[in-house]
Amino acid sequence: MRAFVLTGPGEGSVQEVPVPVAAPGDVVVEVERVGVCGTDVELFTGELSYLQTGHSSYPLRPGHEWCGRVTQVGDGVDPAWLGRRVMGDTMLGDRVCRPCRRGQQHVCEHRQEVGIRGDRPGALAEQLAVPAWSLKELPGTVDEVLGALVEPGGNAWRAAHAAEVGAGERALVLGPGTIGLLTALFLRASGAEVHLLGVTGESLAFARGLGFHSAWTRETLPDLPFDAVVDASTAAGSPALALDLVQPAGRLVCIGIAGTPSTVDTRTLLLKDVTAVGILSGSPGLDATIAAYAGGAVDPRPLVAATVGLDGVAAVLAGGRPEGAGPGPKVHVDPRAG
Repeated sequence: MRAFVLTGPGEGSVQEVPVPVAAPGDVVVEVERVGVCGTDVELFTGELSYLQTGHSSYPLRPGHEWCGRVTQVGDGVDPAWLGRRVMGDTMLGDRVCRPCRRGQQHVCEHRQEVGIRGDRPGALAEQLAVPAWSLKELPGTVDEVLGALVEPGGNAWRAAHAAEVGAGERALVLGPGTIGLLTALFLRASGAEVHLLGVTGESLAFARGLGFHSAWTRETLPDLPFDAVVDASTAAGSPALALDLVQPAGRLVCIGIAGTPSTVDTRTLLLKDVTAVGILSGSPGLDATIAAYAGGAVDPRPLVAATVGLDGVAAVLAGGRPEGAGPGPKVHVDPRAG
């Protein structure tokens, strides 16, 4: 089958690889749609920290935001999975350690991450093998676009949930990229008044087009009390800025991650009595995200600017925009399209 393979920093191409076979406990999925993520870009550039720690190594097959249809089941797997439309958890814990036993496989020290860590091939391929226990069935109202947005949506749902704001309260999201906008959508669904802080006029204009009229630059941000601030940016100074902007006794949620260490003055954290929360993974939020998409409470489809085939992946990872792409921040891949 055809799959996109990274062989080194800045080096990737579509290759013929063996078709996966469902091992005991696994299923094989025909991949219908895959989202290109910032983590995939860092794998392509060689900047992802896992490459330095040895958790990841070349060659590797990326792709962890996916949906598809089960075509094969291994021994021990309920055959009722055959034909079902699914997405899957990225984080595959060892299922024996203490975090896994507590339902926190996303922080398992020995975890694999689909398309990222531990030699677990990703979904930028025609077919994908994953454990049956990692699957989430998709209802008919969750189409291919939404299905491939469940994984990033789970991260955003967790960030919005951690902000603990609702009607009559105000939240600020730093960084109007995919995760920031998804978080803003979930915050709006909770009834909160949502503001966004960004840098480029294009990203702020897109946010306003989604109905977030309170989209600001640092220079235009009004002096308002924010009950929660979510840092969804990749700037090293953003966590400190978020702490400065949040109200005393408010909540600071960190879901963006910078390429260099961030510095936060814990004296400010303490004296403002702020609760700070870090979000690593969408794993605990996948079911809630599917329900929100299925019921129409959140519709993130406008975030997808274009869909390309496997042959277009290298250009996207290198920073290119597909011809005719819309203004959204996300690019999807249909492995069946070539």
